[in-house]
Amino acid sequence: MNIAIENALTLLPEGVKTATVYIRDGRIESIDTLPEEFRADKVISGSGKFLIPGLVNAHSHAYMTVFRNCADDRSFDDWLFGKIMPIEDRLTGDDCYWASKLACVEMMQTGTTSYYDMGMFMDEAAQAALDTGIRAVLSRGLSGSPDDGHGSNPRLGQAISLYNTWKDRETLSFAIGPHAPYSCDEAYMREAAQAAEEYGLPVSIHLSESKNEVENAMKQYGCTPIALADRCGLLTDRTVAAHCVYATDEDIALMARRGVSVATNPISNLKLANGVAPVGKFVKAGINVCLGTDGASSNNALNMFRDLGVLTLIHKGTEHDPMAVTAREGIEMATVNGAKALCLEKVGEIKAGYKADLVLIDLDRPNMRPVNDPVAALCYSATGYETDTVIVNGNVTVEKGRAVNVDVEEIYARVEKICERLGTR
Repeated sequence: MNIAIENALTLLPEGVKTATVYIRDGRIESIDTLPEEFRADKVISGSGKFLIPGLVNAHSHAYMTVFRNCADDRSFDDWLFGKIMPIEDRLTGDDCYWASKLACVEMMQTGTTSYYDMGMFMDEAAQAALDTGIRAVLSRGLSGSPDDGHGSNPRLGQAISLYNTWKDRETLSFAIGPHAPYSCDEAYMREAAQAAEEYGLPVSIHLSESKNEVENAMKQYGCTPIALADRCGLLTDRTVAAHCVYATDEDIALMARRGVSVATNPISNLKLANGVAPVGKFVKAGINVCLGTDGASSNNALNMFRDLGVLTLIHKGTEHDPMAVTAREGIEMATVNGAKALCLEKVGEIKAGYKADLVLIDLDRPNMRPVNDPVAALCYSATGYETDTVIVNGNVTVEKGRAVNVDVEEIYARVEKICERLGTR
């Protein structure tokens, strides 16, 4: 489909200006210059709108929407081991399909066009992403050991099968996802690193999320979780380390040397009382910092604008510096930095030749007026539900604030039945 977005206030790499963007065959063909032999199949008025790159959710667990608001006000260990994991054991593939579909709708309707997903039943997660039209980077969560006590651990094989089955889809890509050093033993993390190298896939892993995790790693392995991951070969320039709340100065220097990206998840870390990641130190070390929501069980939303607002506020307070994570830096973490972390090529910026993953924000809202600094407004004023139109890979997936080509009411009804069966209320 050829699309022309006319006269929209537009966030370009060089700044904000009113522009017309021409899209052909899923890519931005030009900005302000009418391409030869271009005829728009769809013309979108940008009047009163702010055109921005689609947000990139660099860390999430889409299937966890069914756990939203059912395990709150608990310690991290009680939340994960006492509540979430026992319910997870009862999930089916069909459950994960509908839960993931709900997640995709929520993300798109709040301006996210790409997300990283670590979960289970990932074939169903892949289908949910395709059915909704969002761009997804998928990984089967890995836990245990190479031999889980019942023969060879099947999860790594499932991760490779996922890649081989779905790799030719334009909007799907893949990663290797060892869950964390507290859920994978050292041998299994080494296997995961070898698989990532063999198949040329990026890695995503939870690291140094809680105090207990760091203390237990020191007792068991004699080093921090981040140092252990490096010992296993998991830290490379294609690795996304989620959380890193308790990264030491040595850890930070190590990740910087290896070219690791860090996905900070401010709301999840606050909700579970894990603390605030040293994002200022990451940035000063030259680490590529990106932004994630984590799962709806610990956030409790998949709305990147909520995390963007917290990201650009919390560090000003903790670092006593009003310039800590400026609005412009926050937007970069939520767009181009996330795309880099997830190895998404030509995603995250509005440039000719880039993939047409775009969002139109409605500025005709009381909280967005007056339009003095639209970039600042994205961080300090927006709620995410100003999202009017979403385009992923050149296809309109949200129009007038509602996901298209999906039956949202059916999704809601299916998820309600799943929750009734699981007893999450």
